[in-house]
Amino acid sequence: MSRYKHFVCLILIIEMILVLSCNGLYIYQNTNNAGRLYRVEAKHVVREIEAQNLSEEEIALLDLSKYETIISVSKFLPGEACNNDYVVEEIGGKLYRIEYRVNKSGEMLFFINGALLGMMLVTGIIFFYVYQKVLKPFHAMSNLSYELAKGNLSMPVKEEKSKLFGHFLWGMDMLREKLEDNRNRELEFQRDKKTLILSLSHDIKTPLSSIELYAKALAEDLYDTRDKRDEALQGITKNVKEIKKYIDEIVTASREDFLNLEVAQGECYLSEIIRAVEIYYRNKLAVIHTEFDVAEFSECLIKGDKNRLLEVLQNIVENAMKYGDGKRIRICSEDEEDCKLIHIENSGSSLKEEELPNIFDSFYRGSNSHGVRGNGLGLYICKTLMCKMDGEVFAQIRDENFRVTVVLRKA
Repeated sequence: MSRYKHFVCLILIIEMILVLSCNGLYIYQNTNNAGRLYRVEAKHVVREIEAQNLSEEEIALLDLSKYETIISVSKFLPGEACNNDYVVEEIGGKLYRIEYRVNKSGEMLFFINGALLGMMLVTGIIFFYVYQKVLKPFHAMSNLSYELAKGNLSMPVKEEKSKLFGHFLWGMDMLREKLEDNRNRELEFQRDKKTLILSLSHDIKTPLSSIELYAKALAEDLYDTRDKRDEALQGITKNVKEIKKYIDEIVTASREDFLNLEVAQGECYLSEIIRAVEIYYRNKLAVIHTEFDVAEFSECLIKGDKNRLLEVLQNIVENAMKYGDGKRIRICSEDEEDCKLIHIENSGSSLKEEELPNIFDSFYRGSNSHGVRGNGLGLYICKTLMCKMDGEVFAQIRDENFRVTVVLRKA
């Protein structure tokens, strides 16, 4: 902020120096030109009078309108007062007073000064406006991202009066609310997870204790009949199944909760989704020299969450960029009954056919993932989201190309 103030002061000082310089130069040149002009015109008057051999009366009646600076010509009388500037010249052996005026162009100078000062005033107003309406509010917002990064999410973002940053602040406030909501959900999830773990731990203790007792009795050969030993083994099997049930509950709860994939079901046009993906990836793929082909498609209204559908298609394109050979990615579509099928195909597939049923499982990474960063969740998220939107997603290997098809319901 201080640099801006120094910059403004420097600009205003430079403009003031320019104003003073222009004034000085104008006055200097105007004075010199006017001085030379009246002397030249005085000489012309003398020559004209001498050439025409005019008398004193004729000199007094001489037409001086053609001269810019000469006012009058009269006989010089020493001691006579005169309100104008004059020079004394000798004409025919007599001294004559030639009165003149120097045109200093005061009005022009005033106009020039007014224009320059007006320019300075406008510059000052612009700098003041930029400071008050742009820099000062932005400086006040400079700590906003820092506070959000620190986790200070409870304080709403203040609205900026000039509205210049209205959309930006609205977006930042939405981000704050989203982060706060995610944090609250994370805290709830952690609480529920701990409660679940404590509850299941307590529940598992009972069958584990029973298994331990049965195992100890068998180890010490406390059962003296075949029937009692079989009964103990059946008790162990029953408790093992009960423990497995608890473990399945933990796995199911983890899969459902850890990503918190919510969907706001609605309707949107297919072109909104396809064009958004095309715009986002066109330049990105051009940089890495990957051909990106988006085929023509027929417009239709589809069911689903627009933002989640975009997320699904983006995840699939990102996978195509990571696991393809980098030569070509193609998006096309086709109609099938009341559904719209979106195909995203990349050239060069190194995935094995037998791995296809597993690629939509959480944390599963195929044999072609060595050396490629990832967590095995992209296609799992796509599958989960499409199921929640009453759609589907599946994969195929066709002619050494890998194709993922997204099935969308028509509205």
